[in-house]
Amino acid sequence: MKSIWKTIAVAGLLLSALGAAGAVQASPLQDGGQMNLWPGKAPGSEHVAFHNTVTERSEDPAHHDRIMTDIDVPTLIAHVPEHPNGTALIVGPGGGYARVVMDKESDEVADWLNPKGVTVFILRYRLPGNAHNKNREDVSLEDGQRAVRIVRAHAKEWNIDPEKIGIMGFSAGGHMAASVSTCYARRVYEPVDEQDKVSAHPDFTILGYPVISMLPEYAHEGTKKRLLGLSPSRKAMETYSAELHVTAETPPAFVFCAADDNVVPPVNSVRYVSALRRYAIPAELHIYRTGGHGFGLGRSLQSSTRYWPSACENWLRDLGLI
Repeated sequence: MKSIWKTIAVAGLLLSALGAAGAVQASPLQDGGQMNLWPGKAPGSEHVAFHNTVTERSEDPAHHDRIMTDIDVPTLIAHVPEHPNGTALIVGPGGGYARVVMDKESDEVADWLNPKGVTVFILRYRLPGNAHNKNREDVSLEDGQRAVRIVRAHAKEWNIDPEKIGIMGFSAGGHMAASVSTCYARRVYEPVDEQDKVSAHPDFTILGYPVISMLPEYAHEGTKKRLLGLSPSRKAMETYSAELHVTAETPPAFVFCAADDNVVPPVNSVRYVSALRRYAIPAELHIYRTGGHGFGLGRSLQSSTRYWPSACENWLRDLGLI
């Protein structure tokens, strides 16, 4: 029986103290609160013909498997712990830059880290696979930078330490997160308000089976094609290969993947951590024997891969983040 997909067009819900002006909320953070990243149209997406669309891929009403496509209004969704410890994590789910998954690699991260005091923000970022008006290859980086700036700008009223703001990404979301971590100072959009005056530098990075490189010998071809097109120049591939932009200021990272991942070559993870090590930046790399690609928190696995969250917790403790 063929899967029946239910598609719903959704608009980003803006929780704003300034109402129609479209600025982000400037009051105590609410659990489940959703906010638009941009006050009005996102830069480069001012005249697009598509809009945030949710598709349910599961036939089981008790189990969601939703994706969001055609994103022109990127959003942050807050998951607030009962007892915040000051650490915040912005999470970019995967989807090959064609979609953003909404259940796996998303709310499950909040369910894991909220009890440890971490405030989690799920980022539904724009996709370079869509036909944006301009800067198509930068829209995800723009949204990632903007997300970090928003959280840092409101750290005080949201019970967050402005020096304990991290970014996490899975698969193509890992490319977005690694790009923010290495290219946080790259000017990819014109400042739009006071929030853009603060730094977009993450304080730590967590990457799950990430896309890192756009070089032909390492790249995930689907993500690369959606980001750079069919015939990118060598310069373009190097510009968007995160491992080539690591500096002494790149934040510490925890990176994990499976050796049998036949979607995104594990060498992507190796190259990123190797680049960090050249600058003596604290980093951990965990390559598990099995797990394939897209295993999320690994709860359905019967191998040691399912314990990567425990290893990550130890790393976060070492850094004083939990």
